[in-house]
Amino acid sequence: MSMKRTVVYFFKKLHWSTTRAMWRSSRFSKLVFVIFVGLATLSLREISRAENRYDEFVYREYQDPERDKFLHGQFIQNFSWGVATAAYQIEGAWNEDGKSPSVWDTFSHTPGRTHNNQSADMACDSYHKYHEDVAMMKSMGLTHYRFSISWSRVLPDGTRSKVNQAGVDYYHKLIDALLAANILPMVTLYHWDLPQALQNIGGWENDIIAVHFDNYADFCFNEFGDKVKFWITLNEPYVFSKVGHEAGIHAPGLKHQGTTVYRVAHNALKAHAKAWHTYNERYRPTQKGKCGITLNCSWGVKGTDSEADKAAAERYMQFGFGWFANPIFVNGDYPEIMKEQILKKSLQQGLTASRLPEFTEEEKQLIKGTADFLGANYYTTVYVGHKERQVMPPGFFKDQDFMTWDDENWPTSGAGWIKAVPWGFREFLKWIDKTYNHPIIYITENGVAEYSEEDPMLEDTWRIQYHTSHINEMLKAYKLDGIDIRGYTVWSLMDNFEWAEGYASRFGLFYVDYRDPHRTRIPKASASAYARIIRNNGFPEPSTSLLW
Repeated sequence: MSMKRTVVYFFKKLHWSTTRAMWRSSRFSKLVFVIFVGLATLSLREISRAENRYDEFVYREYQDPERDKFLHGQFIQNFSWGVATAAYQIEGAWNEDGKSPSVWDTFSHTPGRTHNNQSADMACDSYHKYHEDVAMMKSMGLTHYRFSISWSRVLPDGTRSKVNQAGVDYYHKLIDALLAANILPMVTLYHWDLPQALQNIGGWENDIIAVHFDNYADFCFNEFGDKVKFWITLNEPYVFSKVGHEAGIHAPGLKHQGTTVYRVAHNALKAHAKAWHTYNERYRPTQKGKCGITLNCSWGVKGTDSEADKAAAERYMQFGFGWFANPIFVNGDYPEIMKEQILKKSLQQGLTASRLPEFTEEEKQLIKGTADFLGANYYTTVYVGHKERQVMPPGFFKDQDFMTWDDENWPTSGAGWIKAVPWGFREFLKWIDKTYNHPIIYITENGVAEYSEEDPMLEDTWRIQYHTSHINEMLKAYKLDGIDIRGYTVWSLMDNFEWAEGYASRFGLFYVDYRDPHRTRIPKASASAYARIIRNNGFPEPSTSLLW
């Protein structure tokens, strides 16, 4: 226990034990009692303020007084404070109660695909421990919980020909438990775990996937929509398109260079649009919810002031974020720079047409405007510089003609790809706001990891620092830049199966003991720190009364 916590504990114990004794004594003692209570209460308030007072600069690495200075203030009333998980990463029960395999079950069961050949067969066992998960969330005062539905748990072959009632019942029980705890469900329909049965007929490469996804979405809207008012169609389509179908390090593990990645994304956009229209036309009038999409990207900073690097940084953002955001939020089509670059490279490779598929005019109209909000996931920032890439063999990164790097002085983390750059978060939000005509934004993921195979790191000061600084930059974007930010979601509620990296990369506010068959959860210090921010709806001025 820290000195600060010890002092708080001492004052609380002294305060209440002494007051009981003094109140039972004489009139004089009661007068002394009143004075004592006043002084003790003032002391507790001062301690509370000390606990909620932040350094002028959260990171010593960032000391720009105009950019990095801490801002006190609060968010809009009814701001959404949440945590996020994904079905495959936490549920376990991979083959129980009628669930069929997903592509991630197949992938993780293939030797050499994941860290130490680990799988999420049991994961955090949330399929059996969801009540405990909800209690953890309630203890922090969360208003929302973002989780995903396992497609193959409710529709084993991916179609509505067979419904797995046990899987449907599980999600009803989870949603009911959340609502009973006054926590609103934010449901992601697809977080990368495609039913293997659909992968067997081509998966996201097959145009028919848009129809199957729409039918699955329709089923979920109809089944859960009376209780769920916040839907996300797809989580990070960039990742399952690029990392799953070209890099091959995520399920389904394909290494098709330069073409499949674009076909997968093309079908994902059409699937999203179909599902949004289904909700908008069939369910919104009665259910009165909202439906959007979650996209991800690191913020790309120009490496130098040269025009070439400035253009490269914009290409980086358009290929990474605009790939999906431009069709949905701008004009129904891919960014012009993507079309130009991929056509140029395709012609240089001896092709007669671009490797990037084209939307018909009807499809553009179908896709444009299909989001009630933009879900944004941010973790880190990179520098971007222009670099001509070789023409052959074709590839997604080679199409972009850039290179990226980070600053060795930026704070590191337990995940090699994440360096803490909070000011990049604000710049990212400003770019989204300007580029996509001021959309409603929800931060649907933001987090940092420690690396530990087994030992708990419960005093996770680095995570407290990371979330404090990033939430404060989000506050600046809201109060100073006028950006319409409605919510913030920590990745993640608890340590879980971090895809190909297995269990050693831990993002959770709660530690999970994977050696324990009961998968014991233990709160880290960051859980109480986040709860304090939630209670105060941000960072009130130190002179104001703060909530414990």
